[in-house]
Amino acid sequence: MGVWKHLWAILLLPGIVTIAVPGAIILLTGEIEFGWGLARPYDLLPTLFGCILIGLGFFQKIKTISLFATVGEGTLAPWDPTRMLVVRGPYRYVRNPMISGVLAILLGEALILGSLPLIYWFLLFFLLNAIYIPLVEERDLVRRFGNDYLNYKKNVPRWIPRLKPWNSASDEG
Repeated sequence: MGVWKHLWAILLLPGIVTIAVPGAIILLTGEIEFGWGLARPYDLLPTLFGCILIGLGFFQKIKTISLFATVGEGTLAPWDPTRMLVVRGPYRYVRNPMISGVLAILLGEALILGSLPLIYWFLLFFLLNAIYIPLVEERDLVRRFGNDYLNYKKNVPRWIPRLKPWNSASDEG
């Protein structure tokens, strides 16, 4: 049962955001221009950079989902949140590595497909999270984890990673 609840959450959340919505946008707009109209060999650069972003984003998604399951004892879904505060791995550098991974995938897709509407989707998804995370998610984390989360929040930035990993025992303040 545990595997299914993780797969369900993955399909519903990052799956819809990174596969279903971009697919629908491409089907509805038909706007694809591989290489963004650049001359050869420069037309390969957006595709190469896009592939790198998707690879990094996918790795970040897998890492954070596995930490939610093993350390957090929950899923990425708001209806089955972690029971423990996760401050390991990429969470020692930035508070929202899952969203960073999804954003990397979205930007990578837009670059590969040469789609301005996918760039707009990337920007809209970022804006929605920039509103939702501080107003809803962080308030819930404070309610659930109290001072542990407040200390973490004080030391680890929301979007731009720290250069050195945070260690709660030695880096408070």
